[in-house]
Amino acid sequence: MRFVPVLVAAAAFAAPALAAAPSMTATPAAAQQGRILTNGAAWACVGATCTASSAASRPAILCERLAKEVGTLEAFAVDGKAFDDKALARCNAKAS
Repeated sequence: MRFVPVLVAAAAFAAPALAAAPSMTATPAAAQQGRILTNGAAWACVGATCTASSAASRPAILCERLAKEVGTLEAFAVDGKAFDDKALARCNAKAS
C-alpha cells in the first residue's frame, strides 16, 4: 500500500502532459484545398477554412508559418478565440 501515494503523485504530474493541443482555424484570403504542411502543423484546408491542432509551437508562430505558405490570412483563431487586429497583422507580415 505504500505505492498508492506514489501513483497518485505520478498521475498529478502526468496530467498536464495529457492536455489537448490547441485547435486552430485560419481563413486565408485565397481559398485553399488539401493538406498544407508547415513546420509544426498539418493543416487541412477546404475552401475558405484551414484547421489544425498542434502543440509543437506557439499559435502565433504557427500562424506566421501558414501565412508564409498560403499568403494573407483574413482571420486566425485558437480554441475559438480570434486573434485581434494587431496579432493578425504580425502574422500576416510573414505572408509571401
